[in-house]
Amino acid sequence: MKRATTIILTMLLTGLIMNQNSNACTNFIVTKGASVNGSVMITYSADSHVLYGELYYWPSRDYPDGAWLEVYEWDSGRYLGKIRQVSHTYSVVGNMNEHQLSIGETTYGGVRGLNDPDGIIDYGSLIYITLQRAKNAREAIKIMSDLVSEYGYASSGESFSIADPDEAWILEMIGKGPGNKGAVWVARLIPDGYISAHANQARITTFPLATGKKTSTSITSKDLRRIFDPAVTCVYAHDVIDFARSKNLFSGNDADFSFSDTFNPVSFDGARFCEMRVWAFFRAVNGDMEKYKNYAAGHDLATRMPLWIKPDRKISNYDLMNFMRDHLEGTEFDMSKDIGAGPFGLPYRWRPLTWKVSDDPNAKIYCNERATATQQTGFVFVAESRSWLPDPIGGIFWFGVDDATTTVFNPIYCGITEIPECFRTGNGNLVTYSPTSAFWLFNQVANQCYSRYDMMSSDAIKIQKQLETQYVRETTEKIDKEALELYENDVWKARDYLTDYSVKTAQNTFDDWKKLSEYLLVKYIDGNIKREKDGKFVVSEVGYPASPMQPGYDDKWKKSVIQDTGNKLLVPGDGGH
Repeated sequence: MKRATTIILTMLLTGLIMNQNSNACTNFIVTKGASVNGSVMITYSADSHVLYGELYYWPSRDYPDGAWLEVYEWDSGRYLGKIRQVSHTYSVVGNMNEHQLSIGETTYGGVRGLNDPDGIIDYGSLIYITLQRAKNAREAIKIMSDLVSEYGYASSGESFSIADPDEAWILEMIGKGPGNKGAVWVARLIPDGYISAHANQARITTFPLATGKKTSTSITSKDLRRIFDPAVTCVYAHDVIDFARSKNLFSGNDADFSFSDTFNPVSFDGARFCEMRVWAFFRAVNGDMEKYKNYAAGHDLATRMPLWIKPDRKISNYDLMNFMRDHLEGTEFDMSKDIGAGPFGLPYRWRPLTWKVSDDPNAKIYCNERATATQQTGFVFVAESRSWLPDPIGGIFWFGVDDATTTVFNPIYCGITEIPECFRTGNGNLVTYSPTSAFWLFNQVANQCYSRYDMMSSDAIKIQKQLETQYVRETTEKIDKEALELYENDVWKARDYLTDYSVKTAQNTFDDWKKLSEYLLVKYIDGNIKREKDGKFVVSEVGYPASPMQPGYDDKWKKSVIQDTGNKLLVPGDGGH
């Protein structure tokens, strides 16, 4: 096989992941001091109508001097060019490598005209190549800067979450346009004890400027050798302000320069469809966020949310799984409460995101809400890095496919050497059904639930909760400890043990979800709802099912039908009174 075959095949099989303007993807970031157990965590939902959910894997490899790596655009599979390969690469499972380094992203697009058609490194390749080369977050930032500087940046504006067992950073980047190799960017360390988030809107505004002193907390890309100094908490491209001036995007004092306001100014769309998701996460853990409601709604764009906040309570891995399932519940934007939810409270709206009620070009434009959980998710994860454990054991990549609301986050240890069959690349694709693919199975259950969401989703969430709480408990109470005992004598025996556990657990989830899909079909067939007692369907002595429940529609829905049809459905006589 040719060099880089693994990465090439993965990118080709992944296919198209997202439209750059689709308001897709969400990242939440939790630092050590803000987590229940002292871990560093980031989340990611890869939201796209054309992304097949699978678990990527690159084994560690050694390469001879002079080796090259061919780079293909993650979105499209388009060949971009080749770069020099390093002598050794680290193994990567999903978006986490064997050193517990994890990277997520959200696309914000930004000012038009700054894409470089000659760039070789697109944002997806930047993530996965960096994961194969970096041991920690600071090293990742340096490698990302070096890669785009040497080979050119091929994408539009991106926000990256970068986390290791000790730190979490947010890095925002945008290209320089045709004829200008490289990118301008800013990276900031999230203070310990705080949380952050981004969701398709650039969020770094002003930042501390470098002073030139060795004790400075901020450095430029010209001084990247100092990035490993713990005192450094902000790093930025040395020409980020000068470049903005050259493009007439900024003309004020350097101290007033705001990355977001310059390269991705907040609009109604940026607030309502993007910052709304950040606000919902912040609001869930901080009682002071209501004052930003009008900003999140797109009506007060001057009152921007802070880049990070201190939560009122510590956050667990299970909390983050459920935050990724948010539909704006508990707010006036809850999508399950208005008539658009239909008779059964469906918290989703099929695209387009904005719409009119006529073809008149001057007609008013309306919108659907864009919550964190969405039907078009390809895969979702919570990456958990734990500094008190050896790397192969400390990193858990909690991975699920399809809609976060009805998925199961499976514990995939970062030190594994084999991918579960149900998540494996090549096991089906968006136009090829596979009966052993978790993506197709979870889509089957989710789409079943969409038809009677109020009741069917509850049945799915019940099984989901049982599995996830079991996995969270047993990883901490059993698997970590047993793997650590093996690790002290033989690293590879520990990694084999973790591989076996991760593979078996994923298969257990698949098997239980298959039973759930059959159960939902039997229980809810044709709009009837079979009666149950003690966990079994009620049947007669001869096996005939009891008369099913037919709960019908609520009064709100009935009134909307009457309003739409007038007296057409009115029953005459006494039945009509």
